Amino acid sequence: MSSALKADTPLYLGIDGGGSKCRAVIVSSEQHILGEGLSGPANPLRGMKVATDSILTATQQALTSAGLAFNDMSRLIAGAGLAGVNMPQYFRLFSDWQHPFKTLHLTSDLHIACMGAHQGLDGAVIIVGTGSCGLAEVNGQLIEVGGHGFPYGDNGSGAWFGMQLLHKVLLSLDQLAPPTQMTTLLLQELAASNSIEVVSHFMQATPTTYAKYAPLVFIAAEAGDATAMQLVRQGAEFISAIADRLLSIAPPRLSFIGGLAHKLLPYLPEHIQQQVTPALQPPELGAVWFARQRGQLPSSVMSL
Repeated sequence: MSSALKADTPLYLGIDGGGSKCRAVIVSSEQHILGEGLSGPANPLRGMKVATDSILTATQQALTSAGLAFNDMSRLIAGAGLAGVNMPQYFRLFSDWQHPFKTLHLTSDLHIACMGAHQGLDGAVIIVGTGSCGLAEVNGQLIEVGGHGFPYGDNGSGAWFGMQLLHKVLLSLDQLAPPTQMTTLLLQELAASNSIEVVSHFMQATPTTYAKYAPLVFIAAEAGDATAMQLVRQGAEFISAIADRLLSIAPPRLSFIGGLAHKLLPYLPEHIQQQVTPALQPPELGAVWFARQRGQLPSSVMSL
């Protein structure tokens, strides 16, 4: 065990809790990464026990990775960015949680994504993954756009593209819309031969299920399919609107993250593309920055 782990100095825990996975990282006061962990969903919308179990599992993995004991959990100054805690009722549930950490500072997963992307400094971030949303923080002013959830929000996201794909394919199979290459791609992907088999596959679909098939839209668009190109342009308009809203307060940096970001970026207006810079750090390290900045505040403080 290194001297950094033996010393009675602060240890920081960064938690990035989303709807499908939870990442945890333990960082020393000298900003060295000591250990990392990964577990299941930590969105309280899935249930508080599921969320807290995921956080504790990922934290335990990070402790083991760092060569620390279970009892060292009480040393951790935790920053947690969790999907769903922007809703007051879920923030209250986590505020009442008898957590095992030294302190726990809560904010949204979007907020820590922004802090990680810009190493705790001012900037803006747009997430284009299963969902879509954006946040900018400049001189203490914070604006958040989207993040309302699927299907009533998350326009331009993987889930949105996947559902639009399904709509267009079913219309085409019923000969109510022009043929589209997306039909062939989806039927091949599902090993299906008709609309009944397609619908059967999606009857219990989650946003993650829809997002899985979003890349098919871009494959068809790149091959010149008119219907797919229309969807890509529509999705790009949604994300461009988020970017313009964030850029209205002149953030010094703008980063895009998420599994669909690299696919959609080339379709955005030139003035947006020119301002995009790579994220400097992942969200879980953004949670550490958050914990450092809020370290003098009471436990379970959310900055939103």
